[in-house]
Amino acid sequence: LLPPSFMNKQKTKKDLHFLLLFDRFIQDSRKGRRLQPNGKRISDGTIKNYEYTKQVLVLFCDKKNFSLRIRQEKYLNQREAEREKNYWKKFYNRFTDYLYKDCGYFDNYVGQQIKTIKTFFNYLNKDLALGVGLFYKQFYVRKEEVPIFPLMPEELSFLIHDQVFEASLCPRLREVKDVFVFGCTVALRVSDLLTLKRSNLRIVSGQHYLVVRSQKTATDTLIKLPSYAVSIIDKYKRKSSGLLPCFNKSNLNQYIKLLLEKADFKQEVTLLRERRGKAIIKKKGSVSTNLRFCDVASTHTMRRTAITTMLCLGVPEGVVRKISGHAPHTKEFYRYVLWAQSYQDSATEKAFQMLEKIKYS
Repeated sequence: LLPPSFMNKQKTKKDLHFLLLFDRFIQDSRKGRRLQPNGKRISDGTIKNYEYTKQVLVLFCDKKNFSLRIRQEKYLNQREAEREKNYWKKFYNRFTDYLYKDCGYFDNYVGQQIKTIKTFFNYLNKDLALGVGLFYKQFYVRKEEVPIFPLMPEELSFLIHDQVFEASLCPRLREVKDVFVFGCTVALRVSDLLTLKRSNLRIVSGQHYLVVRSQKTATDTLIKLPSYAVSIIDKYKRKSSGLLPCFNKSNLNQYIKLLLEKADFKQEVTLLRERRGKAIIKKKGSVSTNLRFCDVASTHTMRRTAITTMLCLGVPEGVVRKISGHAPHTKEFYRYVLWAQSYQDSATEKAFQMLEKIKYS
């Protein structure tokens, strides 16, 4: 089942080299030898997550002097099988402690690393038929619901229409504003937004439509563009091979924070994160500094803003889901619905307050 190069690295007859097998797991996923349960190829984004998990494991082994190896059940007696179970329990505890305490990560990040490792063990058992046991089943994958912080419709309208604010920005931040406003309109994932090309644009009877197939889910999105979004595209026709200015995702994150700070979107927010299921209020820098809205903004804010804006302004949920690519009744999408409902409640409350002031004559 394994090439000689793997066997040469073994310490004993019972040991298999963990990291070499992990490399094969990544390569089989990349080359299409390992597929999703529905027969589709593993996405590039998922493979990057696998590669990142390997990097984290290498750092953990180096920092904590932990030796990773894998043993096949057929070579283990009852006592050795019990030791193997304890070995992987020890790994899980030490690895998660490293991620939480040494690196300061939260449940979603740690859960993603553990999920990848469990997927790797499934691959060893099912794809390679190595029979490495089911000890990894005891690994718990934690998950948290991170609060969403979209712009309200009034704030998005300010970015779209306020010419005085736009004139105050440097050329690069004007490009950031254009990308951000466009992203807050079309509800695309940032991976799809930053790779838009002229071929994604269709013009029918003078109307502009954006046609995109999601890299992550392979679902198709069709959305009619408003005039201000068309103006943004026209602005960069001759300057870029794509529809929008080019940005590195990491740099764009920082630019977005700076843009919203300059827009004075500095209201304090409470960002709750979880470690091992325990809620922690995230602060900025020191313990005494509260986070502002501009501090928690990122590329994700664009998609979240687009979805909530459409819901807030009365677009039916089914239409918004079709644009955003969410499946019906998904928990994530329902969070957007609740956020939009709070906006609508506020708007109706103002209307009823005005009604109370009206006197019959």
